Amino acid sequence: MTTRAVNANETTAGTAGTAGTAGTAGGARVRAGARARARRRASGAVALAATVPYLCLKGAWVAGSRIGIPDGSVLLGPGLFFKVANAATMVMDAAVIVLVLAFTRPWGRRVPSLLLTLPVFVATGLLVPIVVAFPGQLLVRAVGLGPDAAAQAAKEPFLDPWVFNVVYGGFILQALALAALFVPYARERWGGLWRGVQGERLPSPTGVVAGAAAVLAAAVAAVELSWAFGGTAGLSASQIAQFSPERGVVSATYAMCTLVAGAGAVNLARGGARPARWALALGWTGAAAAASWGLWLLISTTGPVVTANEVTTAMVLTYAGQTITGLLAAAVLTRFLAARRRTG
Repeated sequence: MTTRAVNANETTAGTAGTAGTAGTAGGARVRAGARARARRRASGAVALAATVPYLCLKGAWVAGSRIGIPDGSVLLGPGLFFKVANAATMVMDAAVIVLVLAFTRPWGRRVPSLLLTLPVFVATGLLVPIVVAFPGQLLVRAVGLGPDAAAQAAKEPFLDPWVFNVVYGGFILQALALAALFVPYARERWGGLWRGVQGERLPSPTGVVAGAAAVLAAAVAAVELSWAFGGTAGLSASQIAQFSPERGVVSATYAMCTLVAGAGAVNLARGGARPARWALALGWTGAAAAASWGLWLLISTTGPVVTANEVTTAMVLTYAGQTITGLLAAAVLTRFLAARRRTG
């Protein structure tokens, strides 16, 4: 009788202890989930708010306003090029709103992968160099290495300085907020592709593509680094006259992104025991930045600003090389993900 009572009491105590532990763990999960949802709501609010200045400016310019555009700016020239460009970039920034909704709403999990990852890839590519270069330019200016009087005089009117501060500040906030939304979304939807190490070396054809990306990246980066430090080979007279350390920061950023694309492609192709998540982050960021900004710069050489800036053949080839490097790295990245999906 006593033994049975003791055993019963021990069983009851054990059950209660187990239930208590499970309840504590369950409560911790609920609190963690609530914190994650709160972070997503905050990040989404920041991303949405950060689109407002750019959308307002672009909307005003499309409607014919001259706010932020000084007299003599090439943006005031006749023709449809800048109106179409303003409308297109306005749509691109508005796409951020759609991405925020996809990352925070249940229907976002049902969006086909390609329809979601392609705009995220482009957004990564366009925003990451701004996150790096714009603070670098502010630092250069703060230490007194901004454009001298001669460079300022040679510089043609384009936009009022406050426009760059407002727009690029908004872009940096967008980049940080979108990253805070995309990373947990990707972890939940495609987390299996991130786990473990890189694994086996990719097939030889992919290795050849990665090698081509690395060689081209080195060549393009060498030219861009030359321009970053005041080199004049391949530049027009107007570009040489307008050089400043601030412009050098931009060229150095392009070079860095191109090198990261080449290195990321080689790293993914080689495989190994390195964590897959870091290899993917490196490959994704480098490929996106090189391809997106290279293509953007290449397109810009076809606009009305060409006559004013005297775009040279060397510049066009460099931008094309940057774009091709990013696309080659993206091909290696795609092959890497496909291999992990088959073996996962």
